[in-house]
Amino acid sequence: MKRLNSITFKQLRALGAVCEFGAISTAAEMLSLTPPAVHSQLRALEENFGCALVTRTSGGFAPTEAGTALLAAFRTAQAALERAVRQIDTLGKGLSGTVVLGVVSTAKYYAPRLVALLGQEFPDIDVVLRIGNRARIIQMIETGDLDLVIMGRPPRVPAVVARSIAEHPHLLVAPPGHPLTRLEKVTPDDILSQRFVMREEGSGTRILTMRFLDEIGEGREFAYTEMESNETIKQAVAAGLGVAILSGHTIHEELKSGRLVTIPAQRLPIIRHWFVLHGANQDLSQPAVRVMDWIVANPDRFLPGGARVKSENAK
Repeated sequence: MKRLNSITFKQLRALGAVCEFGAISTAAEMLSLTPPAVHSQLRALEENFGCALVTRTSGGFAPTEAGTALLAAFRTAQAALERAVRQIDTLGKGLSGTVVLGVVSTAKYYAPRLVALLGQEFPDIDVVLRIGNRARIIQMIETGDLDLVIMGRPPRVPAVVARSIAEHPHLLVAPPGHPLTRLEKVTPDDILSQRFVMREEGSGTRILTMRFLDEIGEGREFAYTEMESNETIKQAVAAGLGVAILSGHTIHEELKSGRLVTIPAQRLPIIRHWFVLHGANQDLSQPAVRVMDWIVANPDRFLPGGARVKSENAK
């Protein structure tokens, strides 16, 4: 208990900043402190625990195993305190609560509309939106930064409680007039001969695309270009840089305008589901329960094109 009583948030912030930026000088600048002050905070923390919490590497400072454990606990505690601060601020405004809603990048095309609808439906609830790729959102679930999450396939770790919202089709798309659109039957060889444009590591869409191509090609190599946003990928495909597998809810407007077209083939579209979920060990507030129930009951009101988007060959 003595160790716990001696820990301060200043010390933990110093540890977190040094491990994040890899240098005491940069951490000091970000914390608006002097380098000696940051070094002093680290030294006090290590003396308290009697072990090293950071180590020097070729890339700068990094956490030791003990440092990693302490940082994980700090991030969880910080997230809990931030939730409490938001709740207090919300109550001070005469509202019933705050719900922090995390969504994966693919959902950002309808998330603002969803938040606007929730604001109309629940004027007493402050809904805060957070957007990130799949890896980032899972990390935020682990640290307790989010009350609710909308994403595709629920993670195995951490454990979550998930409810299905609606089907989430993924389509193979190309620019109008693409050679594959003129074939009566598109084979796996035809698909694998194309250059694919896909998302960065950590993206759920990338994971799904890689899995699909591995299955139809039985491990064969294929050419691809990596980009960090669905919007850039859509522009690249429309310009003829390659083809891509994208969420039907992401490309609804492009299909409607004819800027992009779908490629019909076996196993396509790939049908997944949208889920709304929360951490299994997380006690949902009443505002969060109300928001979750509304999302599950009203997908047609916020998903582009409605709760079900089909490619031409899926009709």
